[in-house]
Amino acid sequence: MSTGTDPLAPLAQLPGVPDAVAEVRKAVDRLYGHRVMRRRAAEVTSESALRGARASAALAGADWPLEEVRRRSDFGADAEARTIGAALRVAAEAGQLLSVWRHSPLQVLARLHLLAVGDADPAAGRPRRAGEDAEELFPLDLPAAETVESVGVDPAAPVPVLPPAPGADEVAARLDQLSRLLVARAEGQGVGTPALVVAAVVHGELLALRPFGSHNGVIARAAQRIVLIAEGLDPKSICPAEVGLAELGTDAYRRALAGYLAGTPEGMAAWIGHCGSALRLGVRESTAVCEAMQRGMV
Repeated sequence: MSTGTDPLAPLAQLPGVPDAVAEVRKAVDRLYGHRVMRRRAAEVTSESALRGARASAALAGADWPLEEVRRRSDFGADAEARTIGAALRVAAEAGQLLSVWRHSPLQVLARLHLLAVGDADPAAGRPRRAGEDAEELFPLDLPAAETVESVGVDPAAPVPVLPPAPGADEVAARLDQLSRLLVARAEGQGVGTPALVVAAVVHGELLALRPFGSHNGVIARAAQRIVLIAEGLDPKSICPAEVGLAELGTDAYRRALAGYLAGTPEGMAAWIGHCGSALRLGVRESTAVCEAMQRGMV
């Protein structure tokens, strides 16, 4: 596979996508140039992981205040606490799996699921088998209204009902195809496609497939974060796109995902634009963290 035959390359040329890519690149570069990053980058990374995990759990139905997540140590008391704990464990280890991701993305996905559910679950770390269902991606809407417009997503459009997850055979085939594509990129093939596009496709495909019985949203968002690290857009993992997704709201998330599932040029462009909007909001979140650190408030 050469750059010219990269199957993702056409997506980068869809209407609005080059602008989304450029805006994200500019925002990320500005954050990396912040003076706090020269001295306290590790702290920004840690805070980004915490805030991203909190937001990812909120999108999965466990919307706790940040300070509650920060102070708690027991995450096994009830379903919401277990969701928070799963998101925190996944976020804590995602950045350490980069070397494995480059040659075996499916092994990383299995590890993320194991972290999320714990090794006591007999289905931990393996994709769904024939006859096994996946849990709903959006069990609970965030109460806040959408506060920021998402590129390409019509806020007045009806909130779609997402189709059921594909069967086990289709999941296995599409996961294998996705893995092959990512490994080829790690080997230097198809590297011309922007990181935002690759991350959006991985994110969307995992949401579409819902390969595991549970925690698919948390895992898909963590995989997006790993791609952004691997592709060099966010190597220090300081841009919590999950925060942006939560701020935009689950209704917009559903609408954008429906565009990905439709597979039309307009739908794909809207999905990539939505992921770009979320990432820029994540940059804004970490910029605020850096400003607070600079003022001595953190």
